[in-house]
Amino acid sequence: MQFLYKIPGYILLLFGGFCLSWGGFIIRSFEEASIWQILFLRSFFFLLALIAFLFVTYKKNTFNIIKESGLPGLLGGFVLSFSFVAFVVAMSNTTVANVVFIISTQTMFLAIFGYFYLKEKVSLIGFISILLAMSGIIIMVGDSISGGSLFGNIVALAIPINFAILVMIIRKNTKVDMVPAIFYSGIFSLVYGFFLAESFEFTKHDLWMGFLLGVPQLAVSFICITIGSRTVDSATVGLLMLMETLCAPLWVWLFLNEIPPLSVFLGGVIIIFAIILKSFDKNKLKA
Repeated sequence: MQFLYKIPGYILLLFGGFCLSWGGFIIRSFEEASIWQILFLRSFFFLLALIAFLFVTYKKNTFNIIKESGLPGLLGGFVLSFSFVAFVVAMSNTTVANVVFIISTQTMFLAIFGYFYLKEKVSLIGFISILLAMSGIIIMVGDSISGGSLFGNIVALAIPINFAILVMIIRKNTKVDMVPAIFYSGIFSLVYGFFLAESFEFTKHDLWMGFLLGVPQLAVSFICITIGSRTVDSATVGLLMLMETLCAPLWVWLFLNEIPPLSVFLGGVIIIFAIILKSFDKNKLKA
């Protein structure tokens, strides 16, 4: 797996975003599995792939790296696990476009949390970007009140918020390795799925969907994004991750004919504009 470290960071980030973008389509493609069964399958295959990557990459040092992450790594994994749960629940209760547009606001939540938790200043551009992003969310959430997808939109908000909390934990503990936190998140979400799933009987089709959701869509994307982010500045990372935001609604539109309300696209355009504007902010978060 060492060859991944030789690939330019921007290519890894684009590929990671591309893999993530298939999440909504795959979840829509399950035949019989419930939300908690999907979470279990996704977490199970994700953990298998991640463990394989850890042992191939770190070999005998794998357990030491996980152990050295300590309480911050465990806490980071616990926080991230709620994002895994929220992703499956949100995708099952609102449109794919709603979810990915809301997820893309994580840059804004990073600025907000950085201000309150790390005492980092928010520039004028950053402040305007936050207002625009929040306006986009309000447009989508407000319209969903009558459309019946309010619950899914609110749950989707947990994804960028929890990710921002994870970054705050990492920035407060700069020696924490990101990979163990991801490992712990897989364990936690697997436990949630294990206890909440109604049964463990799956069709062959759903097992295949679970594999696709856990390995290429989640494990491969997280590995590529984690490695790629090491050599790309934070503003560019935010822009490249728009690959997921732009492609995810496209797949369900092309293959499943899922067309969100106009308000979703309006709110999404405002959010994307806010992210692009934030990329010009000189007061950038440093990884």
